[in-house]
Amino acid sequence: MKTNMEDIDKLIKETLTREEAKFYDQLDEQNAFQMILGLFNGKNKWLLVMMNIMTLIFFGLFVYCIVQFFSTDDTNELIKWGAGGLTFLLGVSILKVFAWMQMDKNALLREIKRLELQVSSLSGKL
Repeated sequence: MKTNMEDIDKLIKETLTREEAKFYDQLDEQNAFQMILGLFNGKNKWLLVMMNIMTLIFFGLFVYCIVQFFSTDDTNELIKWGAGGLTFLLGVSILKVFAWMQMDKNALLREIKRLELQVSSLSGKL
């Protein structure tokens, strides 16, 4: 399968101009670190920065709630600190899931751009 994909990529690059081939190379698969850094490009960069700041704040508050949870003996206080800790942990989880969905969206957009480029280059060859 790998050689078949390499053959298709080679065929597509032959039909593209130099600028299009450079753009096509930029659309290649990314590793996890490149995907994370890709979140901070584009129009929603400020939103992801704010979400990461909120994630750090929620995590700090979660740790504080856990420390308070283990340092108290009163049942009502245990329930309050435990509920607070779970709430902040849920907030961290939701923000991380949103970031993962954005990474998935960026990967899908990159693949759609590759397909558009492939279709246009192959239609131009016909």
